[in-house]
Amino acid sequence: MKLGFASLVSAAVGTSALLTAAAQCPDYTTFSQSPQGNLSTGPLALPYMRPDPACRTFNSTAVEKVISDMKARLKDPDLARLFESTFPNTLDTTVKYFNATENLAFIITGDITAQWLRDTANQFAHYHTLLSTDKGLATLVKAVINNEARYVSQYPYCGAFQPPAESGLAPSHNDWADGVTVNPPVNNQTVFECKYEIDSLCGFLKLSRSYYQATNDASFMNSNWYAAINQIFQVIWEQSQSTFDDDFNLVSFYNWTGGNGALSPAVANAGIGEPKLYSGLVGTHHRPSDDLSTFAFLVPANAMLSVELTHLADILDSAKQAKNISQLARKYSFTIENAIWETTIVDNIFAYETNGFGGRYVMDDANVPSLLSLPYLGFLEKTHPAYVATRKQLLSRKNPYYAAGKTFSGIGGPHVDAWNPWPMSQISAIFGTDSDKEIMQSLYLIANNTHGLGLIHESINIFDGSYTRPWFAWANSYFAEMLLDLAQRKPHLIFKDGKPYTPGN
Repeated sequence: MKLGFASLVSAAVGTSALLTAAAQCPDYTTFSQSPQGNLSTGPLALPYMRPDPACRTFNSTAVEKVISDMKARLKDPDLARLFESTFPNTLDTTVKYFNATENLAFIITGDITAQWLRDTANQFAHYHTLLSTDKGLATLVKAVINNEARYVSQYPYCGAFQPPAESGLAPSHNDWADGVTVNPPVNNQTVFECKYEIDSLCGFLKLSRSYYQATNDASFMNSNWYAAINQIFQVIWEQSQSTFDDDFNLVSFYNWTGGNGALSPAVANAGIGEPKLYSGLVGTHHRPSDDLSTFAFLVPANAMLSVELTHLADILDSAKQAKNISQLARKYSFTIENAIWETTIVDNIFAYETNGFGGRYVMDDANVPSLLSLPYLGFLEKTHPAYVATRKQLLSRKNPYYAAGKTFSGIGGPHVDAWNPWPMSQISAIFGTDSDKEIMQSLYLIANNTHGLGLIHESINIFDGSYTRPWFAWANSYFAEMLLDLAQRKPHLIFKDGKPYTPGN
């Protein structure tokens, strides 16, 4: 393992020669918008979209071995090229700052210079099997966890953050945060955007437990981490409460509103949003797409929370630490899971959002956690009748955010518009089926719609094929993670020899 030039400079250990070399590295936002390098030999002729080794923000020999192994096995050279560009994209391009001594790392989401808790967890999800063998990569992930623990312990309701002060990197200005009123107040020198999304906290839990499961190293469970965990449980309790108590006193622990000239829209009820009634679920203000929730109880986010709380209890028990927290985590996990099964399903169809009053919104959004991704999240088996029925509805006109054109189809969301489905939804669809036909249809819908650039984009317009976000590290990582899942679960579909492959083994 070694740091690339960009990280060396960010860590303030670069010489003038390194500064010169780093200055010659292209901006990846620009780099990713045109074909680079030699083309793959398949019919799609996909370009090689990795930066030069000297310009990569983190280099891992374990990652390079997985790329080599997969390229040798994949029978379609276009899929091999897609994996070659997407699997290392997080390490190649998004490690903006890393200092092992300080135990701090700052990971950007791609073409936005901010660290999202949710995105970061997903950007690293496909590397977890390598952490036991690549100590450098494990040290990086541990530093990410520690940095995020500091963020969460201070601002548990926020989901996106500025660089740590130790990095020397200047904070970015977020136009969409201008004029927004947040309570509790935040410091925009630390916080990039304070939209409360319960899945952001789930992302922090996921990254923590994935690290422990891979390394059996509990040293990340320091005072920062426990402070963050305590804050998470405080948020869970606060956001489980009804909007009004029994005497109709207003119960509000967080509100967020734009309007009054802000780019972000105003939010009903003085920034609180739609009222909710206690049901055992945990409320959220925004969705994983960063869009406002219609109803507070976002079902897939609660499913993820239930799963991750059980994982949290498991790693604490394994590490023989904080039995009181472990017991609390299991209690909340049980309560949330029961509430999902008891309050969100009608005619075997999960609602996307509920409010505790009987209101339900049946739809899905491409961003994970989504209803389509429930098997990926570990909440249920892909063969469960309620999932099968819900999946069928979601991938049809009965989902208001499903759209189909001549060359691409899938689920989108209001973050872009109703006619821009996201490739991420087709990745979730692959995780949610064992049908070879369905897997291959979704796989090549994605592969055939990279705009000839060999990277996974945010969304694709069904009318003209245009796309949003040339550099979206989460989507690239999710695609690579899916191919690695197929490498174990369905190797005959993608490999020359049809034999399963697991990285790190």
